[in-house]
Formats: sequence, structure tokens, C-alpha cells
Amino acid sequence: MPNWSRSLFGQVCVALVLGIAAGFFAPEFAAKMKPLGDGFIKLIKMLIPVIVFCVVVHGIAGAGDLKKVGKVGVRAIVYFEVITTVALALGLAIAYLFGPGHGMNIDVSTLDASALSAYVDRAHEVSDGGTIAFLMKLIPSTMISGFAEGDVLQVLLVSVLFGCALSLVGPRGKPLLGMIELVGDTTFKIMSFIVRLAPLGVFGAIAFTTGKYGVGSLAQLGSLVVLFYITIAIFVFVVLGLVMRVAGFSIFKLLRYLRTEIGIVAGTASSDSVLPQTMRKLEHLGIKDSTVGLVVPTGYSFNLDAFSIYLTLAAVFIAQATNTPLATGDLLAILGVALITSKGAHGVPGSAIVILAATLAAIPAIPAIGLVLVLSVDWFMGIARALGNYLGNCVATVVVASWVGDIDRDRARRVLDGENMPTLDILDEDTPVSDTVPQHG
Repeated sequence: MPNWSRSLFGQVCVALVLGIAAGFFAPEFAAKMKPLGDGFIKLIKMLIPVIVFCVVVHGIAGAGDLKKVGKVGVRAIVYFEVITTVALALGLAIAYLFGPGHGMNIDVSTLDASALSAYVDRAHEVSDGGTIAFLMKLIPSTMISGFAEGDVLQVLLVSVLFGCALSLVGPRGKPLLGMIELVGDTTFKIMSFIVRLAPLGVFGAIAFTTGKYGVGSLAQLGSLVVLFYITIAIFVFVVLGLVMRVAGFSIFKLLRYLRTEIGIVAGTASSDSVLPQTMRKLEHLGIKDSTVGLVVPTGYSFNLDAFSIYLTLAAVFIAQATNTPLATGDLLAILGVALITSKGAHGVPGSAIVILAATLAAIPAIPAIGLVLVLSVDWFMGIARALGNYLGNCVATVVVASWVGDIDRDRARRVLDGENMPTLDILDEDTPVSDTVPQHG
């Protein structure tokens, strides 16, 4: 068997093809494959809280410089807000430039609101209370409730506090720090078992989609979906490409380095499915583990670039499709509200429609019932959302690390160039990352 087909990337590609074939030749059978994709993602998610805790605590306590950790956090938030604003503005600009909803002339009285009933209550939960409610939700009820609920931001808060406290304990905390590192390495080894199931997960997810919606739906999803994919491509290759160039690296080389993870994200429409191994790979790239541990999990809630593009593009699309005129104030309101509501997207069931509903609830000019128009194609748009969000967070980690000097540039260039340091499967390594990645700073 060729080496290509034995690699995880090759197996994921084969699974994608087989999934599409199953949906075409046996749609009823393929539609029953959804549990394979859902089960794979659940297996990954069950390990994420422990991995985030171990990586963040070890990174902060091992660094010993709490001022440096604080500087990384502040600069990461600044970067997130700037890039997210750019993404929101890009979505608005593309929607107005191409007008995907013009000519539809939808009469809102003819739309069936029953399809949205499952999302309405959750949308009110997101929008009610605004920023204060969101910030309060960051605080877990107990030290372990964030782990039980799988809330990454709550786990991150506990991890930062625990890591800072352990750092201040001094030498007495070294045995505990060593134990946390061992737990982290063991959890990553469990992840190496689970990630081998990625081809099954990808097959199940793509087979279900093609079986339910038909192969033709993959190619002809409508002008909105096509335009969204084009916009995400523009954002990745132009905006993120420019940001990477300023940082001294190539977006194309980074994409090649992360090609296996990109394939899994595309197949499962979830960036959660690759969070642990992505953190491992970014450390292998030469980025300090404390920076990876802070930027990546935080970015999953605060740096949803593609999700931001989706919010503004979909909102304007609905307005255009329903012949709703938007004033300048409405556009500014969309930008401002989306900048806040997008932060609560991660971890919300049916997050895209829920957060879009919460955004529109604050902008009375746009009929919220228009959400029905995008509901049927939301899953397909979710593939591009997941890819855009994932790549945005990987680029953010590289850029923030470059900004604060927490990346070994020579190592990063050699890894991205594939020179003397092949882009191996990090999860197959027996050696802990802490022993292979130079911890500088």
C-alpha cells in the first residue's frame, strides 16, 4: 500500500471520497452514518478540558514569569478584536458588493417559522443580559463544573488562576507541576488512539450529508453559500496571508503543515475535532507552550473570524431577500452587535442560527423570520465556518507568539519548509513536547 494512503491525511481524503460515493449510491444507508461523525467529535471533546488545563497550567507555572503571561493575554485579545472587526466589515462589504439576496423578493408572511422554534429560546438566552451576562457565564459555579460541562472558557479561567497560583508557590509546587505534565502527556497519548478514528468520523459526517441532501447539493448550494466560500477564501489568503507575511511566515506553508487537520475539520465541520493535536503541532512549530495554551483555547470563543463573516453576510442577505432597506445606522448596529454576540458562539447548540437570531433580535429593521432562508444550507456553510475559524486561530497563535517573542523562528521556518524536521504526526511521538520544543523566553 502506498505511503500516502497509510498517512492520516491520505486516509481522511479516502474517507471523504467514500462518504460522497455512499451518499450517491446508497443514500438511505449513508444517512444512517451520522453517529460515526458525532461519536468521533464527542470522543475528542471529552478530552479537551483536561488537555487545556494541563497545557495552560504547565505553560504558566513552568514559565515562571507572570508578567509575560499577562502580556501574551492582553495582546491576544487586542489581536482578536482587530481581526474580528476586519472579518465583520469584510462580510458587510461582500454582501453589498455582490447582493446575493437581491431579486428574491421574499414575502415574510409566507415563511414557516416552525423550523426556528428550537432556536428561539436559546437565542434569547444569548441576547438577554448582553455583555454582562456573557462575562458572568465565564465564571464556573465550582472549580470542576467547567470540566463537567465541557465549557472551554470556564476551564481556561480556572487553569490560568491555578497556573498563576502554582507559579507563586515556588519550588514546593514542582511535584504537582510534574504530575500535571504527566497527566497531560498521558491524555495526549489517549488522543493519539482516538485521532486514528478520524477517517471513520469524516466518512460518517460526509456520508450523512450527501445521503440527506444529495450529491448535487454539494456543488449547487446557491449564490449565498458560494459567495460565503469565496469570502472565506479571500479572508484566509488575503487578510490572514498578509498578517502572516508581516509576521515573517507564509500562509501557504502553514496550510501545508496543517493539511491533515484541515481535512478532518472539512469532513466533520468542527474545529473542536482537531484542537488537541493542533496545540501539539503549534508547540512542535517552536511556539512556547504557555502561549499556545492561552491563545488557542481563548481564540475558540473570542476569535471566530469566519463566524463573524457569516453573521454580517447572512444578516444583509436576509435584508436583501426580504426587500428590507438598511440605513447606515443599521449597518453600524450589525457590526456592533455581532462583535459582541459572536463571542458567545462556541459551545452553543446550533450556534450559527442561535447567534444570528440573537444578532437580528437587536436590529428590528431586519425580519428575524428570514432566518428560515439560511437554515436549510447552514450545515454546508458550517464547513467553511469551521475551516475559517480554525485557520484564523492557528494564524493568531503564530502572530501573537511572534509579537511577544515566544516563537523560535529558525525552528518554525525549518518545520514549515520541511527541512531536517518533517511534518510528522505529532500524536505518534513518544517524546513529550516539553522535551522536544525549545522553551525560551
